[in-house]
Amino acid sequence: MALNPSALDVQGLCMDLYTQNGWGLALSDLAFQIAPGETFALVGESGCGKSMTALALMQLLPDVAQITQGSVDLKGQNLFELSERQMQAFRGRRLSIIFQEPASSLNPVMRIGEQMLEALLRHHSMPKTAAKARCIEWLERVGLNEPHRRFEQFPFEFSGGQLQRIMIAIALVSEPDLLIADEPTTALDVTLQAQVLQLLKELQAQRGMAMMLITHDLAVVKDMAHRVALMYAGEIVEIRQAKAFFAQPKHPYAKLLLNSLPDFDRRGGDLAAITGQVPALTSTFEGCRFAPRCPQRSESCETQKVGLYLFGEGSGNSVRCLLVKEGEGSQEGHLTPLLPPRHPDNPLVANSTQSEAPAGVLGQGLSEVLTGGVEQGAASSGGVVLDVKDLRVAYALKRRWLQQPQSFEAVKGVSFSIEQGKTLALVGESGCGKTSLAKALMQVLGRDAKVDGSVKLRGQEIFRQAKHNELIARRQMQIVFQNPFASLNPRMRILDILEEGMKSLHPEWSRETRHADLKVLLDRVGLPQNALERFPHEFSGGQRQRIAIARALAVKPSLIICDEPTSALDVSIQAQILNLLRELQASLGVSYLLITHNISVVSYLADDVAVMHEGVLVEKASALEVLHSPKHPYTQSLLASVPRI
Repeated sequence: MALNPSALDVQGLCMDLYTQNGWGLALSDLAFQIAPGETFALVGESGCGKSMTALALMQLLPDVAQITQGSVDLKGQNLFELSERQMQAFRGRRLSIIFQEPASSLNPVMRIGEQMLEALLRHHSMPKTAAKARCIEWLERVGLNEPHRRFEQFPFEFSGGQLQRIMIAIALVSEPDLLIADEPTTALDVTLQAQVLQLLKELQAQRGMAMMLITHDLAVVKDMAHRVALMYAGEIVEIRQAKAFFAQPKHPYAKLLLNSLPDFDRRGGDLAAITGQVPALTSTFEGCRFAPRCPQRSESCETQKVGLYLFGEGSGNSVRCLLVKEGEGSQEGHLTPLLPPRHPDNPLVANSTQSEAPAGVLGQGLSEVLTGGVEQGAASSGGVVLDVKDLRVAYALKRRWLQQPQSFEAVKGVSFSIEQGKTLALVGESGCGKTSLAKALMQVLGRDAKVDGSVKLRGQEIFRQAKHNELIARRQMQIVFQNPFASLNPRMRILDILEEGMKSLHPEWSRETRHADLKVLLDRVGLPQNALERFPHEFSGGQRQRIAIARALAVKPSLIICDEPTSALDVSIQAQILNLLRELQASLGVSYLLITHNISVVSYLADDVAVMHEGVLVEKASALEVLHSPKHPYTQSLLASVPRI
């Protein structure tokens, strides 16, 4: 492919990374091009090398990383030949990046406006007043209200979604030639996500900006990308036109990822979760890196190396798979090698082992220690578990510029009920009151909050009760938080994490009873028995979320509040967690209050849907009615913003 001077051209990029277990091969022979005005999506599970690729292009690698070979050309300039001072002139002006974690990417002691001006004035000679006007314009374009006031605020005064919008504004204010967007909409709700993605499309159309989109949201990829590159274990395993990739994926890994996506038609059945996990960097291979997890593998896949092969005359499509090579070659006869495997004698090449339990095998045939988990055999009793009437949550606003304290009502007279063994999904934009409602139910709001209304759990009023009764209520209602790592104490063993709630809420249980229950519980959530003696950092993201679910189940609740339980997970890990939640509900009869902005998860798991807007429930009905025949204009607008595959 001839180099377009306005495009990015990456050839043979290899990178090693030093870990506590020695040097590992983080990136292997990456080769791709991005044309002006094109969106090139880089997808794959966590740990496959997507973000490391972005950092390599930006020359922002940590000290433990080394580029061992390859070139990266932007407008004909090899970025690897530039000094750090020269790269500083490229970053922000010629290529820019939106990082995944906005809170850690912004200086906490600098005002937002100062950080935007710093990025703009470094690359453009313009009066400060004109620069400020442009910054305020961009704050407005990314959806922040009162941009003049926001310009003067500090990062801690914004929500996570607002910080992500600010990061996008900082990245785009200098109007770069190439934008690297690393999970740019993960923290945003669907309406704001649609707004930001539309803004990126408009900028591309106006300026011919190239964009590399890194995301695990395949629906966003289908809506945004022209071409898709699928990565696995540091390699690109398939490059296709986006339309062809979603219509007829070639690599077995691509097929499994697409079959892992939840939707309404797959309700009641298991999603095609991929067993195992992405191998560690120091893992070594004799053949295909995906072979240990591939259901279609043959003996030759585990022993024979394979390069990236072109198929389809002049199509630019390529795939790294022996099965596709043999099948396409026998049918079309024009499959040709594009890149040979790197370092055939490299000492890093041998088989890897998988440590995570296969998804879908969730304690089948186990003893029924947990069947009493929904108090007193509630799995078969039915009836209403949670009954909420006229719930209100108001926060006291204490600001120096206010002469008198004021209050803000976040939840305004919300009423709903959840039956035994059912899932109610609570959806709505960020700031609509979903999390305030969940915290009110769990009685974990601070002193600035005032809660009114009636909440009955198994017919018992849980508000305005003695402290002892509050703990009794908490036995029957638990919560699984969004971030599985932040919600687990890193200094505690898994045994101590799981036992903590059991000791507090069920002091009558003996040590032997607790440990017997935990052994069954680990099997049920698909974790090995030796997990009890390990610490949270020793597990993958999906395994940590399983631990969080196990902690919630350990006290045998009737209801679990799931606050964005899969938003931080890859689609394959998401499928494992959704399969687990569905299986646990079927076997234990536990009820869920599912708080999420992922409509695909709602369509797969929810029995009923409640739509929240500005603290009010504007629509509540069965999932079929809400998702397919919404009545309220806000619900219609919300669903219209959802990207779909």
